[in-house]
Amino acid sequence: MSSGPLHTGETPADGEPFGRLEPGRTTTVAADDGSPITVEEIGPADGGEPALTVVGVHGFALSRHSWHFQRRALASLRLPRVRQVYYDHRGHGQSGPSEARHSTIEQLAADLHAVLRAVTPDEQIVLLGHSMGGMVIMELAQQQPELFAEQICGVVLVATAAGEVGSRGLTRSLLSKYNPLTRGVGELAGWQPGLVEFIRAAGGQLTRHAVRRLAFGSRDVDPELVDFMLAMLDVTPVRQLVHFVDTLSTHNRYAALAGLKQAHVLVVGGDADRLTPYSHAERMAAELPDARLVRVRGAGHMVHLEQPDVVNSHIIDLLQACSGVDGHRGPRKIRWWRR
Repeated sequence: MSSGPLHTGETPADGEPFGRLEPGRTTTVAADDGSPITVEEIGPADGGEPALTVVGVHGFALSRHSWHFQRRALASLRLPRVRQVYYDHRGHGQSGPSEARHSTIEQLAADLHAVLRAVTPDEQIVLLGHSMGGMVIMELAQQQPELFAEQICGVVLVATAAGEVGSRGLTRSLLSKYNPLTRGVGELAGWQPGLVEFIRAAGGQLTRHAVRRLAFGSRDVDPELVDFMLAMLDVTPVRQLVHFVDTLSTHNRYAALAGLKQAHVLVVGGDADRLTPYSHAERMAAELPDARLVRVRGAGHMVHLEQPDVVNSHIIDLLQACSGVDGHRGPRKIRWWRR
């Protein structure tokens, strides 16, 4: 197990151009049912040949821009050079809307597979999954296990869970279903506290302070990070988010974790995460004994935004393990971390 230090210096958000990074190549990929998925591709900053392709799968109510600090750091990486692919889930960001019957983790995994077929047909791949994005990767491993044996050499699971979403996290005393502020969405969405709060945040029904507490951890957070979080939540309509709550609340893919055992796996959790508490990371790591488990102290659900240097350093370690850099044995499975 590895831990990140508490943040003590300047916040990483100072002067950051959130949502305004130099655009890469932006295209539209058609999902299996024709739904348009917005995809952005970024090559190595020096124009060199990439050894791997990193694909970011974002979380519930967010967008591809949530990988801001990872995109910036990996673009300048040399050992190894990587191509990056980030996309918006259906019903999120700039991708097409999602009908209720298609707003499922199963459908999102099929969409991810469509993106991989379209833009990474031959490359070795590392998948980054945050929150709902990690759940989508688990489902892809269940649907397409051969991908993880042949093409996907690494998986990073950030602030996510393999099941029991909503059973732990924000307290029900705070988010009582009898509270008139939460009751309407709660009844519609089947009452999952943390998920309902994200919907309320997207609908502008939560104060800035509440969003900061929901998304981030125990330390002081730069106001620019909170602004960025609010801007992402503002993009996706509440009516779209409500469609996804049922699939998240019934998510149970512990069995699917077996499909990841042929890849290098990094599990990252913040120990101040109020939506997917660190105990979720511990349980996933217990199911994946060769995985690296990283506890980021003081970080919340948006750990990869809140303490990006800690998260990025471990992602780079995994990329080097996949590519054979720095004494690692190469892209196929090794015991790259001993806990």
